[in-house]
Amino acid sequence: MAGRVGAATLVASLCPVALAGCGDTGEATTGRPGWSQPNANHASTRAVPGPAAPGIVAPLRVRWRFRLRGEPGFSGIDAATPVVSNGRVYLQDLNSDVYALSLADGHMLWHHRYGRPDGGPNGVAVADGVVYGNTDTSAFALSARTGVERWRTRLSRRGNPVTIAPLVANGLVYTSSTGQAPGGRGTLYALDARTGAVRWRFDTIVGPWRFPREASGGGAWHPPSVDVDGHVYWGTANPYPWGGSRTRPNGGMYPGPVRHTDSLLVLDGRTGELLWSDQVTPHDVRDYDFQLPPLLIADMVVGAGKAGRVIAWDRSTGALLWETVVGVRRNARGPLPTRPVTVCPGLLGGVETPMASAAGRVFVPVVDLCFRESAYGSGGLRFYRTDYSKGTGELVALDASSGRRLWTRRFRSPTFGCATVAGEVVYTSTYDGRIFGLATSDGSIVARARMRAGINACPAVAGGTLLVGAGADHPAFPAPVFELVAYAIPGT
Repeated sequence: MAGRVGAATLVASLCPVALAGCGDTGEATTGRPGWSQPNANHASTRAVPGPAAPGIVAPLRVRWRFRLRGEPGFSGIDAATPVVSNGRVYLQDLNSDVYALSLADGHMLWHHRYGRPDGGPNGVAVADGVVYGNTDTSAFALSARTGVERWRTRLSRRGNPVTIAPLVANGLVYTSSTGQAPGGRGTLYALDARTGAVRWRFDTIVGPWRFPREASGGGAWHPPSVDVDGHVYWGTANPYPWGGSRTRPNGGMYPGPVRHTDSLLVLDGRTGELLWSDQVTPHDVRDYDFQLPPLLIADMVVGAGKAGRVIAWDRSTGALLWETVVGVRRNARGPLPTRPVTVCPGLLGGVETPMASAAGRVFVPVVDLCFRESAYGSGGLRFYRTDYSKGTGELVALDASSGRRLWTRRFRSPTFGCATVAGEVVYTSTYDGRIFGLATSDGSIVARARMRAGINACPAVAGGTLLVGAGADHPAFPAPVFELVAYAIPGT
């Protein structure tokens, strides 16, 4: 461990003006509560002010429901975080369609259809009266008032999808392609927010692929974060294909460390120049993306991903400050054997969805779901056959200054629902349709609800309302009801 962040510096991170976006909801001109970026603000803290934790368990009261009627795919129909601005809720489904709803009662104001499924997680951002998002191939901007398209910019081609929710900061829209198609290379983009013109692009793969007809990957699945100096912090994905093949086992189609896959990258937001980077998993054969939005806390950046490793760096120097391992681990390092073995975290395990940060703590949603994998890529073949309901979940609270584990709350179902903080309560959801509010102090359950479908999306909070989408199939729901539900937060 290279060092520790001092207590005085950490306390500064709790002030709403201490960081770019550390409470930036995009509503400064109106005073109306909002959640305008996919992870609430430019620092990706997924935290907003709210009430004290109730002393008893309080059921969440439904304010309204909005049915999602699109055609579900492998990941369902909804995997995004809704955003809120000026009394409106904006949601993108997994067909790339965008909805604008009234925050007060949930009635639909407009619906812009794209009909471009991409696997997600998808999502939109709002800034200056414009809704920004992506289809599978293009970035777009819509009027927040009417839903009319202002511009659309082609970034990729079919088979190499754009699946990320964008982040908007300093007049730029930050987004990424995944680089999934054979020979594909993940690319980070900055677009002009007014015109959609590409201001810069950054290739996440250093040097040519050795076997371009087989190797691919390295893009970003989740939005970056931006600090007060305009530096952009990205987490990147793994190289493909998982494991390897009979002729090229253990990632033989992409020999070497494969920079900058599974990495934290810090770029100059204006130019795209690489300032510094750190690769968390060189030559990854287990699909261990370091994909999550980095948290900006005081002078630290904290990242995590599917390897189940939560890591903090000094933002100025890039020095490692601490690392904490979460979740079940088995056969998690080194080459894979030719015979399938149980690997934990598996292909959908570890820290799968975004973390949150508040009050000097980092809240980490963990999925404990193991896969059978081998040097020949058998884990990938089983990806679509696995019963994800057999996994379990956790929410872990860490001390932000040291990475020390403070408490752990375990769940019977995978925690695919991110972490979201409102005041003294951290909310999350599980794949079996359950919503939990936990006291940030000790992890005790203080709020509950049950939805009518599986949950593969993330909550947002605005105006005393908790917004949760249930858009995934789950064995517990033979006739699932896919919907976005608004709940009244106890104490508001």
